[in-house]
Amino acid sequence: MLDRIRIVLVQTYHPGNIGATARAMKTMGLNDLVLVNPRQFPDEDATRLAAGATDVIDDCRVVPTLPEAIEDCVQVIGASARLRSLPLPCYHDPERMMVDAWQRLPDGPVAIVFGRERYGLTNEEIGHCTHQVNIPANPAYGVLNLSQAVQIVAYEAFRQASRQSLAPAPKAARGPYPSAEQLEHFHAHLHRALDIAGFLTQPHAKTEAHLRALFARAEPNRKEISILRGVLSALERTGPAGGGDDIERSTD
Repeated sequence: MLDRIRIVLVQTYHPGNIGATARAMKTMGLNDLVLVNPRQFPDEDATRLAAGATDVIDDCRVVPTLPEAIEDCVQVIGASARLRSLPLPCYHDPERMMVDAWQRLPDGPVAIVFGRERYGLTNEEIGHCTHQVNIPANPAYGVLNLSQAVQIVAYEAFRQASRQSLAPAPKAARGPYPSAEQLEHFHAHLHRALDIAGFLTQPHAKTEAHLRALFARAEPNRKEISILRGVLSALERTGPAGGGDDIERSTD
């Protein structure tokens, strides 16, 4: 199952941090590394700091956008020290995060996403995640190096694998869960249906961001997503309801 844990680094600035991340991963049995638009890669510093983990560097994928890095994942966890105004379900304990992630691995890969060294992930990038994780640290100086944060997550994955080595493969309680790509198709479908209904009347409203957060908290499985899309298709066929002036519009 460790090969289904994916580490995603978004726009890493220092190539040495990529190498140190590869080393942190390999020490705990992880090998799936994806880089999103790194500033400089390949690079000698990345290879040098990878030490004996150059195979992780050699086998990593480089993609231009975060959605491409996570499209096949059934859970996407954004590592962030800040809770946004539209908070996703958040783990404040990496061990608890990995216990839950393990239940989804039979359905597909789980990605843990780390942002830029200086300011982490943007709100838009957090919007592509299904969950957040916050690594507890000294409140007076809670600054973790990128590879240190990856090491903590990788260690928890290794511990969970060790616990489950003699146990049967876990089954998701409510799965199978949709992939990130399937969720993006659902949200695009939702946008079309709301637009046809005339609900999205304020160009700067955060309605769709609120809805993303709502569905992230609900964690619908694939069957539920299919039902929701069936409802949306029926609404699209019906079109705006006559006499629909009493429908509450999106204004906030």
